[in-house]
Amino acid sequence: MVRRREEEEGRSGVDAARARLDALIRQSGASYADISRLLGRNAAYIQQFVRRGTPRRLAEEDRRTLARHFGVSEALLGGPATEESPPPSRRVLMAAGKPGTSEPGQARDYVLVPFLPRATAQAGASEAPGEALAFETAFARSVGSGRLTALVAVHVEGDSMAPALLGGDQLLVDTDDRERLRDGLYVLRLNEALAARRLSVHPVTRRLSLLADNPAYPSFSDCEPQALDIVGRVVWIGRRLS
Repeated sequence: MVRRREEEEGRSGVDAARARLDALIRQSGASYADISRLLGRNAAYIQQFVRRGTPRRLAEEDRRTLARHFGVSEALLGGPATEESPPPSRRVLMAAGKPGTSEPGQARDYVLVPFLPRATAQAGASEAPGEALAFETAFARSVGSGRLTALVAVHVEGDSMAPALLGGDQLLVDTDDRERLRDGLYVLRLNEALAARRLSVHPVTRRLSLLADNPAYPSFSDCEPQALDIVGRVVWIGRRLS
């Protein structure tokens, strides 16, 4: 069981590294072929890595070159965690941080959080292919459980969770926070689609209620925790104010 979980976490980390690299390339305006040539590889190398998973992991020298080129930590591209970080990339969609965490003009270290792939737009949350949210690294660590590669982003679709969540909202989800379930907002997969729902834990039986805040949508009680495909706990919500 432990080995299987480690293998699953390893696959998840590799998938996240591909998504982050894809987002970095798109935001830079470069093509897959451009980045392949940067590495001295054939023109299809990066496209095959991102789209087909071949090779499974980037070579160490390739990963180091890409990290320097985009100004991100190697850990975000599948490398080992390190205390040192290169200068931050300015090619980001959005930035968030705690007020006062940096002096004016001081360089900040940012992490790109990819939108979760393999989602549809009919059940409360969806992906945005090729996009990523950028957060100040210290802020991202503080709102999650600490492992940056465990963070994913999703878009909210529809009004099943209104007024707490509205269509167009952006969510930061901690995929490491799904074992110790407690009352709160979670993203899970329902019928192969992403959904944001409120979970309520019975204090005695520990069984779950799956709640839609909008009464026009069904809620479900007395659910077996093991029967739910929980992606992670919502730790941050972003919303555009009109």
